[in-house]
Amino acid sequence: MKRILWACCLVLSNAVAMAQAPVPLLWKVSDADNSLYLLGSFHMLKASDYPLEPRVEATLADVQQVFFEVAPQEMSDPSLPAKMMQAATRTDGKTLQQVVSPSTWRALQQYANKNQMDVSVLQGLKPWFVGVLLALSEGQKLGLDPALGLDKYLMERAAKAGKPAQGLETADAQITMLDSLDATLQDDFLQDTLREMGDFKGQFEALHAAWRQGNVADLERTALAPMRDQYPVLYQRVNVDRNKAWLPQLEALLRNPNRHNVLVVVGALHLVGNDGLVRMLADKGLRVERLR
Repeated sequence: MKRILWACCLVLSNAVAMAQAPVPLLWKVSDADNSLYLLGSFHMLKASDYPLEPRVEATLADVQQVFFEVAPQEMSDPSLPAKMMQAATRTDGKTLQQVVSPSTWRALQQYANKNQMDVSVLQGLKPWFVGVLLALSEGQKLGLDPALGLDKYLMERAAKAGKPAQGLETADAQITMLDSLDATLQDDFLQDTLREMGDFKGQFEALHAAWRQGNVADLERTALAPMRDQYPVLYQRVNVDRNKAWLPQLEALLRNPNRHNVLVVVGALHLVGNDGLVRMLADKGLRVERLR
């Protein structure tokens, strides 16, 4: 009887743990007059990741404006997929196989064979876009949905609450950032994606768990450190350079002469580590506190 009781307690405790809302990666940045909230997002989530912790809703209620990586109006623009596809399509007469390294092509063929994919349909595409497609495909296999991403959810909540929403960069800038990577960096991008495909489920579960637990150290160890160590130039372009471009915008928001609290929602990996926005803002002498 005791064994049955302990088993029931274990099942119930696991169910309660899964029902708990994710611990938000939420910081408050303040100067003498204004406050800025930083929230780390996960771009693809599951229905089970909701509802959010009440502090997130309270923060949204406290601010007058919300910023995302890209403005909601652009993200919902029906022409956006066509723009990305136009940028991703090769126009130089070369095939994907001709522009990637032999090791990357072998890894892609192995992935395609394992997943019953016709690799020939990718020949007219650029390496960066193939990497994006593979990551989206694997995420969907695990039940992840961009429509359930924290960004998307908060865009809808902000619209319902009548909160103006803007972007720190444009969708065109994001596409250009990837499309302007030189041949070596695009090869690195695809290589890094294929490396993750080797154990995508395990890596995602570790990353997702770290995000749900609000564990900054695990997020950095699981996702940032491998890219920083193996592909430092790519890490600089995709992560650090964008953080540096956003920093003056965040400082300008804090300098607003009218009291104007703002919520900024960006990918969680843009906030953590020595190159993250949290550290950058603290280094500017601003008061930065994690809201737990």
